[in-house]
Amino acid sequence: MAVRATVSRFPIDADAREGSGLLWGVTVTPFAAVDENAQSPAYGSDGDLLPRCENCWAYFNTYCELEQWSWACSLCGNLNGLNSTAIARYSRPQSCPEMMSSFVDLELPAGESDEDAALQACPVYVAAVDLSSSEEFLELTKSALLAALEAIPPGSLFGLATFSYKLGLYDVQGPIPVVKNVFIPPDAEGTLQIELEDVMPLLQFLAPVGTCKDRIASALETLRPTTSWERTTAAGQGLDGVLIGGRGFGVAMEALCSYLGSEYGNTFALARIFAFLSGPPDYGAGQLDTRRYGEQYASKGEDADRALLPEQTPFYKDLAAVAVQAGVCVDIFAVTNEYTDLASLKFLSIESGGSLFLYTSTEDSTLPQDMYRMLSRPYAFGCVLRLRTSTEFKPGNSYGHFFPDPQYENVQHIICCDSYATYAYDFVFENNIGFSRNKADAPTLQIAFQYAVVVPPQELSNSEGVSTSRTKHSLQRRLRIRTLQFGVAKNIHELYDSCDSEVVLSLLVHKVILASLEEGVREGRILLQEWLVILAAQYNDAYKLVQYTNESSIRSQLDVAFSQCPQLQPLPRLIFALLRNPLLRFHEEGVHPDYRIYLQCLFSVLEPSSLHRAVYPVLTSYATPDQQAYPRHSLSRAALITSGSPIFFLDAFTVLIVFYSSTADPTLPFPPPHDCLLRTTINKLKQERCITPKLIFIRGGHDDASIFENFLIEEQDVDGSGLTSVMGFVSFLEDITQKVLEFMK
Repeated sequence: MAVRATVSRFPIDADAREGSGLLWGVTVTPFAAVDENAQSPAYGSDGDLLPRCENCWAYFNTYCELEQWSWACSLCGNLNGLNSTAIARYSRPQSCPEMMSSFVDLELPAGESDEDAALQACPVYVAAVDLSSSEEFLELTKSALLAALEAIPPGSLFGLATFSYKLGLYDVQGPIPVVKNVFIPPDAEGTLQIELEDVMPLLQFLAPVGTCKDRIASALETLRPTTSWERTTAAGQGLDGVLIGGRGFGVAMEALCSYLGSEYGNTFALARIFAFLSGPPDYGAGQLDTRRYGEQYASKGEDADRALLPEQTPFYKDLAAVAVQAGVCVDIFAVTNEYTDLASLKFLSIESGGSLFLYTSTEDSTLPQDMYRMLSRPYAFGCVLRLRTSTEFKPGNSYGHFFPDPQYENVQHIICCDSYATYAYDFVFENNIGFSRNKADAPTLQIAFQYAVVVPPQELSNSEGVSTSRTKHSLQRRLRIRTLQFGVAKNIHELYDSCDSEVVLSLLVHKVILASLEEGVREGRILLQEWLVILAAQYNDAYKLVQYTNESSIRSQLDVAFSQCPQLQPLPRLIFALLRNPLLRFHEEGVHPDYRIYLQCLFSVLEPSSLHRAVYPVLTSYATPDQQAYPRHSLSRAALITSGSPIFFLDAFTVLIVFYSSTADPTLPFPPPHDCLLRTTINKLKQERCITPKLIFIRGGHDDASIFENFLIEEQDVDGSGLTSVMGFVSFLEDITQKVLEFMK
């Protein structure tokens, strides 16, 4: 569980926080195997025996004062008694994880019988494939599912379904695959006339991967796109070739969730549906009207950047709630370059604990690699995340792909959580008093994460460490707790010096995404620039850089580059880069609304260092493929020219680019050899990433270098009006200076 704060020393009170201009909050990556300092938790059992505060319900931890018969809560100070079991337990502190570390991971006792738990632990995966598509789309989907079958553990169950104007269920447990189809009603209010259980019993549909892998692969080979004749006839359009209708995605998802939900808690504890989509749902319930995209620029006086971000129907948000109740997590893989209205579809994936992927082309798609990567890494499910604070402050807003508990405050439910998924919180003071200057009363934060994991048979051992001979998966519930204490900044300089710009960026991204969704992209951009102006004004005031004489002398004294505080120096560049990012660029600049939604979903789950790369890529130079020249350059042509290095490596998180300058020595091997330092670095980065980055090699003077040059944003105008001859970032700072002047008047 990695936890990073915007400031490692907290502001002493609300005035100090307001006066600094900084954001105050944390990012939490609950299922990360180690903390932010690469330390593992102390593992143990009997999580249900961990003492809890009778006042605030916080868990006992190393910061609590322990007496012989009682303990004082480190969050609220309440004195709690210890029962005889706890007294005996804490008389041997070396045997208790919670006495040895403030970061613990404890097993919780199983509630069901072993047989029930083993049955529930069986992982269930269902592929739902769009047949209203092309041959290329289906070939890519087949490759992705073959990769998935390699990553899925042998004891899992797998089902194959297809959808178009009909929903197909495959039985692959016999000698040849058999498909049974149900017609989807074309009207927007329609539902299937028959239960899927009556079409094919669920346990006939779900095949064991261990024994049926080859048959599943054979069934995949039979997938064919529905013909234009089938589609137009089904949609009632006659034979004029007008392809309207035929992708009954909404009804298919609704039916599959209901189908799987009947066995939730019996056959499985979590089922995952992989939905492969080649275009917008345009048939039956959940169909989307994609004409709104075309109508917007012809503009009816509406702001396209605002009009295309909200959902046009609550159907998929409501369906996500159904999926959650059915124990189903939905991952959507959209492979399309046409407008698909991901603004409406995204809720089905992100609110059910799944992921949303967008690939604009089948040719260079990383879909198979992403599938394999996603299924190979560990994940937790049925998770509950709870953040508690000491009494002086409390969480304000929470951000991330979870849904809040309807009853309890600051409790979030996460259906499915991998080791990369990150959530964010900002803080507010409970009152005007703030924190004590007494070191004994340090601000304290406790994050509790209760989750379940499926343990493969080979990993099972009993409490004495003796391996057992069980052949089935086991369901294990665990409780992970992290308690942190922070210092308090004595003054504004200490506060600035403790700033972590990457975490500040994370919270800013969450805030501008929310502002964009509610008020439009323009409002998101304004919010971002205003925040930087206020921060710069407060910083100049704190460092007393401005002597009030006349306006021109004030202007020359203003420091908007934060030159006296290294911790704040990255922020202007990060804000500039965020304004140049497609997330916040204007519709008329050619930013596709689906791509913007995809970025919103991706950026909302990235941990701070990854988000930094996605917003302001890391540019490194190499003298040779085996020798690094400089670890970091600014994203400008000037930096390339002045460095004189022949090879540049750009890491933009989703894209990795190796660029050989046109003046590079022709004897340098291109592309870099597989055993060189540069390749080793690339392979390590690809391995650590939650998605598969696209790797591009460019030889300056021979290949089209525009994709690389587009990342050199510092000479681009912040409003997207093209190149402005070395004035992009510089003119942005001048503009901020002017706004700071006006703010300080």
